[in-house]
Amino acid sequence: MSTAPAPSPGGYELLESTTPYRGKIISVRRDIVRMPDGSSTQRDVIVHPGAVGVVALDDEGRIMMIRQYRHPVRAALWELPAGLLDVAGEPASRAAARELAEEAGLTARDWDVLVDVYSSPGMTDEAYRVFLARGIGEVPPEFGYVRTDEEAELVGEWVPLAVAVARVFAGRIVNGLATAGILAAAHARADDFAGLRPVSAPWPARPAHAG
Repeated sequence: MSTAPAPSPGGYELLESTTPYRGKIISVRRDIVRMPDGSSTQRDVIVHPGAVGVVALDDEGRIMMIRQYRHPVRAALWELPAGLLDVAGEPASRAAARELAEEAGLTARDWDVLVDVYSSPGMTDEAYRVFLARGIGEVPPEFGYVRTDEEAELVGEWVPLAVAVARVFAGRIVNGLATAGILAAAHARADDFAGLRPVSAPWPARPAHAG
């Protein structure tokens, strides 16, 4: 437990912090915060390691999408290759390349940052960075990855980017990371990929504890 006051933007002050739950991936932190008017209130925060996603765009204008079961919503969702920032010290771009290889069996020659997002800042510090990967190749069979748990049933499909955008607006793609990545990729492609950030670009949204 931490009881030392900590300054926060806008006159908010952290008075006390405890962690009543620590799970396999997330924790729940309970903060007591002094508000600008002098009153105090409790804020429960889901602490998350952060994540990365990849829009793998091939020379035909298609992106790789995967269908994966997600237990909290009891549904199989169409998503982008993605994963947690759960390896200490691993750069986000390297984590993205690893996830692309593991989930889709693909490599990429060229990498750029598409978009950075806080998933739900009213309740969690979860942040994710979505990369654009081009110059796509296949992982050699001898370096293949054995999938486990939900990933064992993972299905991949190449989808034209315009079709993916249409599926977003039709409500057929509802994963937040995928929606942000697909729409950002469509915008970037329409702008001839001008203004994309390098993989070394600062990441203001990344949780301090991630990686």
